[in-house]
Amino acid sequence: MNPGIGLMDRRLKTKKNAISLATSGILKNYKVTASSIEILETKYDNDAGDWYVALGWKDKRAIVKMDSVLATITEIKEI
Repeated sequence: MNPGIGLMDRRLKTKKNAISLATSGILKNYKVTASSIEILETKYDNDAGDWYVALGWKDKRAIVKMDSVLATITEIKEI
């Protein structure tokens, strides 16, 4: 039997941690500077245990989905 997401220890516990990981993912995949990235919105999904961070820079926007237990980026979707 596996414990539920609420019983597992999360590595991304705070909003600040999620924003840091999302920003580093954008810096790694796109050629931008950290000062040009703007945080648009941050949400946590209690059911799935995922963080969603919307970031913007220049004329681009992206949503970064992260697993809070493993502290990994699962998807970067440019919109």
